[in-house]
Amino acid sequence: MEKGINVTLKVWRQKNETSAGSFETYKVQANPDMSFLEMFDVLNEQLITEGKDPVAFDHDCREGICGMCSMVINGRPHGPKGGITTCQLHMRSFKDGDIIVVEPFRANSFGVIKDLSVDRTAFDRIIAAGGFVSVNTGNAVDANNILIPKEIADKAFEAATCIGCGACVSACKNASAMLFVGAKVTQLALLPQGKAERQSRVVAMVNQMDAEGFGACTNTGACAAECPKEIPLSVIATMNREYLAAKLNGK
Repeated sequence: MEKGINVTLKVWRQKNETSAGSFETYKVQANPDMSFLEMFDVLNEQLITEGKDPVAFDHDCREGICGMCSMVINGRPHGPKGGITTCQLHMRSFKDGDIIVVEPFRANSFGVIKDLSVDRTAFDRIIAAGGFVSVNTGNAVDANNILIPKEIADKAFEAATCIGCGACVSACKNASAMLFVGAKVTQLALLPQGKAERQSRVVAMVNQMDAEGFGACTNTGACAAECPKEIPLSVIATMNREYLAAKLNGK
């Protein structure tokens, strides 16, 4: 049996958005093959056994699909490994005796619900503003009925892999959501089904993004560097072009 590793966790604890928070220190022994979230399960079992309040954190699929597992680990959204979510991070990425600092995603538009759980419904409202196709595109047809060049299909799929986790916002010094919005705009603008509403869509989504209080982009690239799905920075350029074209057409 593989030897466990002992780590010291400095975890942000906060009752709600309006209360003051602080770091609390815990010691946990974990199996190196555990995921980071499984290690937090062990911590919470310890706390419950001791009669203490467990740490609140978001999780759902634990397969890198849903984007719920939003933690900043030692200063990086989703932790030290690139191209993965927190639930895909394993304890073998750390050494025995390591000190691990864990915080929630921090942004004015992401209020703390409790501890490491944040309110990301601002993203939902941006999607509701225009991140969909509402025109009648007909019934489902065979995939090869609408011919789309492979290069375009690949770019659309690349943008569509965004899981809306919010790591881009957390990584940005301005808490900008432009990588997220750019991915959603790019995905639909490239495909035939999305072209009919492309101009009204980008204006509505950008306006909602601004209304939610997200910051402006200064092209530092931190968002793309920390994105677990490795969405490229080019989607922001696509969104800017789409927005400019829409405004020139009076949208």
